[in-house]
Amino acid sequence: MEIIIRNAKREEAEILAQIERECFPEAEAATEKDIAERMGAFLDCFFVAEADGKVVGFINGAVAKEPHLPDEMYHDTGLHDPDGGYQTVFGLDVLPEYRRQGIAGRLLDRMIEHARECGRKGVVLTCKDHLVHYYAGFGFEDHGVADSSHGGAKWNDMQLKF
Repeated sequence: MEIIIRNAKREEAEILAQIERECFPEAEAATEKDIAERMGAFLDCFFVAEADGKVVGFINGAVAKEPHLPDEMYHDTGLHDPDGGYQTVFGLDVLPEYRRQGIAGRLLDRMIEHARECGRKGVVLTCKDHLVHYYAGFGFEDHGVADSSHGGAKWNDMQLKF
């Protein structure tokens, strides 16, 4: 199976929303409208994974001034600051049948590489307890419980500073 990581295309918003629904609980998942609006504001921060021509995962996030991911950023694309210092990660989604093949890692590596290419100071994200160790493997540091109530869940503040 050949995996290609590439920039997303606006016309893929529906496919990405379907993947998002499979990967996150309803309260946490971005809608097709959310994804389309995000793509309109920061398409350069959307990368997809293709397996034999099929989109099987994606990563996306806005750019922030500070090394934090406030809940408001998920719903207000106006908070995206293309000149900001920190790339955020809103979601890292891989369809269940394509997991444990390194696809998520390749997507995350591409986002980190993109942040470096853009001269960012680092990458920030929030994750659940069971994923802290995963992100630590990429160099992210755990900064404790995040000030987030996104989807009614508990999140950890993770930062990778360059």
